[in-house]
Amino acid sequence: MTADAAYRLACAGTGLLWRGDFHNARQMLQALARRIDKVPDRKRRRAVGDKAAGTVSEAPAGGAMAERFHRHRQAQAQRARVLGMVLLSFDAQYRIGLRRAPDTREACTQAWGAAQSDAGNSVASLRDLLGLTGAHQWRLKGVEVPALGHAPDNRIHAHYGVFSPQRGEYVALVAAAVLPVTGQSPYVAFDIGTGTGVLAALLARRGVSRIVATDQDPRALACARENLDRLQCSAQVQLLQADLFPPGLASLVVCNPPWLPARPSAPIESAVYDPDSRMLRGFLAQLTAHLAPGGEGWLILSDLAEHLGLRTRAELLGLIGDAGLRVLGRDDIRPVHPKAADARDPLHAARAAELTSLWRLGALPL
Repeated sequence: MTADAAYRLACAGTGLLWRGDFHNARQMLQALARRIDKVPDRKRRRAVGDKAAGTVSEAPAGGAMAERFHRHRQAQAQRARVLGMVLLSFDAQYRIGLRRAPDTREACTQAWGAAQSDAGNSVASLRDLLGLTGAHQWRLKGVEVPALGHAPDNRIHAHYGVFSPQRGEYVALVAAAVLPVTGQSPYVAFDIGTGTGVLAALLARRGVSRIVATDQDPRALACARENLDRLQCSAQVQLLQADLFPPGLASLVVCNPPWLPARPSAPIESAVYDPDSRMLRGFLAQLTAHLAPGGEGWLILSDLAEHLGLRTRAELLGLIGDAGLRVLGRDDIRPVHPKAADARDPLHAARAAELTSLWRLGALPL
């Protein structure tokens, strides 16, 4: 079958069960990707050329940028759907019966759970398989977080489906901010939505004696436990499955919610997209009830949503004020990830202007 024929079938929604060589399957997937990206690439090159000639505006208005964002997500979803049509067969132990196929059993087990001996054969997309094997390699290697100290004792290992701290600028903000002084004894901090446990570990390394870290995802809690054990921070951190807050009061409450108010198209995107800003709203609405006198809430949030036209600064400040909170201060840092400098990215104007901020929030005086 030619790549053109495979592309027409995949676009029509026909699954292609690959029976040949594994490496040839990867080449087929790459060929499909080139056909999907060909037209958008031409458009991007034309737009970059127009911009160089001074005929394209640097940053679209909010409404236009929001429309561009939604079109980009639709295109990405369509791309994923087409590429997901190349399928592989697995046996009950997650083995792939193709020539030159790698051993993916451990990666599949970590992503999908233990294999069932009586389950029989199954199929999954090659694209998903490559994604989870890549995530497995990242988990083995870990992500270096300089704020945690010197290597090799500063790596965070993210499990499949748990947000990795590859964008470490927000960790640097928490490392540099001055801890509030409250007189609470013992001094307690909450880490809301702990994920990998990186911020809980950082607070422990900064000397906070008692930290309660929450998450509603059992996979995230298992990931956090593994990292805290490895970093020898477990004695200071209690992990709790909860939707946002644990019981009690804290001198410091840290939260790094998903930054974009949009609906995730897959469970793995839940760390990036927060429908209707649910987690952000819940954190702000409940914060004052969990702050010890003189305590602070540290909200870690990118302003990318503002540059994309998905939320305004006035709306964010309104949520803060409506929750009975005031802004005590704000620390900003510019992201250094590659997309911020990629002019070919359809959302480059927004990414280039992005700031990540640590908002220091306190309760309004009675």
